[in-house]
Amino acid sequence: MDIAKANGNPLALLERMHLIRAYEERLVEIQQAGAAAGTCTSVGQEAAAVGVVAALGPHDLILTNHRSAGHLLARGADPGRMMAEVMGRRAGYCKGKSGSLHISVKELGVILTSTIVGGELSLVTGVALSKSMRHEPGIAAVFFGDGAACEGIFHESLNLAAVWKLPILYVCENNQWQAFVHRKEAMAATGVAAHAAAYQIPARTVDGNDVTAVYDAARDAIDEIKRTGMPFLLELETYRTRGHFEPDDQAYVDPAELALWKARDPIQRLEERLLQDFPLTPGDLEQIAVRARAQIAVAATFAASSPMPDASELATDVYA
Repeated sequence: MDIAKANGNPLALLERMHLIRAYEERLVEIQQAGAAAGTCTSVGQEAAAVGVVAALGPHDLILTNHRSAGHLLARGADPGRMMAEVMGRRAGYCKGKSGSLHISVKELGVILTSTIVGGELSLVTGVALSKSMRHEPGIAAVFFGDGAACEGIFHESLNLAAVWKLPILYVCENNQWQAFVHRKEAMAATGVAAHAAAYQIPARTVDGNDVTAVYDAARDAIDEIKRTGMPFLLELETYRTRGHFEPDDQAYVDPAELALWKARDPIQRLEERLLQDFPLTPGDLEQIAVRARAQIAVAATFAASSPMPDASELATDVYA
């Protein structure tokens, strides 16, 4: 692990993971205080989002799902505007109309967030086809979960992408849970990557809680897409350590399984490696977490002080 790598600098990756963790934990507090609607968090999955997005270039586009905060923040979205959006404030990226489940940030190449399971899979082929027909640089990266991989649209999307030779990076964040149902109860296969072979699409399964492994795999996959013009499926094995939708007491989760995955926390794992491989102290790493929490505190203040949209804006900006 080379600390001098530009996009894959592990300290920069750690900072981004801490920012995502701090944002979502603060959002849970705001929701519990009644100042925001319920939201889906990705606590425990930060390495998957950060590793893939760090490998993307400025011309690459992102389509994501209801657990999107990590992807947005990893791409550079402003946490204050994101939090304002979730709280329904005018300063939000979509002027308070999307909540947490539909945020898009066009200037960052985040085309859409779909709360429909597999919805982003149905749209990524059109986005990639547009790039291909216009001879535009870059690829389309689509994030989805193991639940979406059980939908018919998953197979339709892979088939079209293979037939049309589309530059798509399929990223399955296999977090073991499909809402309140465990993956093993809804999926006959042991994973998702094997499905790609039926469409002659290359695929790879990676430890989704190892951010540098995710980054390296995503970078290799993107290089392969650019070299061949064909799609690629990357399956990241991870786990969300909070419930499906806040508030959620996770009474349906096996405590032993939850404890096992918490012991594999991606932030803790990277910090342990940094302490082992580089001249850093626990205090150095704690300062990264402190800075992230301070940044989110400022973001929360900004969001709370932002005005609500006027009723006259109800029908504006609804359609492009």
